[in-house]
Amino acid sequence: MRPLAFVTGGSSGIGFELAQQLAQHGHDVVISGRADRVHDAAAALRGHGGEAWAVQVDLGTHEGVEEFWSFVAGLERPLEVACLNVGIGIGGAFADADLDAELELIAVNVTGTVHLAKRVVHAMLPQGRGRILVTSSISALQPTPYETVYGPSKAFGFSFAESLREELRESGISVTALLPGATNSEFHHTAGMDDTVFGDDSWKNDQAEVARQGYEALMRGDDHVIGGDDATRQQVEENRELTEVQKAEKHAAMARPS
Repeated sequence: MRPLAFVTGGSSGIGFELAQQLAQHGHDVVISGRADRVHDAAAALRGHGGEAWAVQVDLGTHEGVEEFWSFVAGLERPLEVACLNVGIGIGGAFADADLDAELELIAVNVTGTVHLAKRVVHAMLPQGRGRILVTSSISALQPTPYETVYGPSKAFGFSFAESLREELRESGISVTALLPGATNSEFHHTAGMDDTVFGDDSWKNDQAEVARQGYEALMRGDDHVIGGDDATRQQVEENRELTEVQKAEKHAAMARPS
């Protein structure tokens, strides 16, 4: 029997590419998504020779997380890999952004991640094995003006992954954080950032390559990996020499609407 994995937010972008990596390397995969296209994504994943299931849910709600987890648990198979990947963004000035949308972002990126991680850890501990991937962002490493709620939500995800990793270090369960740079997915468009530097996909990282890097780091049991090209890694290194004010100014120049 092929090992079982799941990927939240697996209908497109980095999530779909992570699911492809898992399917190509012999896993059966459960993916989640809000939109109908999650079913098409699962059909595509079956082309790699294994099984793939789609669960159309909103992981920003308590009910959605429980429905997704009930499906995974209902397969009655050991869960070997859990990719907590789903996340949403909001661009624009904090003063102008809709509060309900920002609270939804926190519900998906923070609350839903913690909720599902709790279910995963409780399932993996009795097994004495498992791999968890948390998709964060290089935004976790700096202030993110004009994405003022998104960046802190990703900082939470990174810190959460590193903290959980240490707690589980002797349990047989590994935890890895994936920190992608700007990637050529639909993320910035969906976040309403077409009128910013991030609206141009021509300079961004390839989502398939970012997913490959995340998958390989997960399989090695690394604590975290920067997802992207040499320029992305260089950006992270250069930021270490900047003050928080300088990093904020730099990000604002890219994320401020024109």
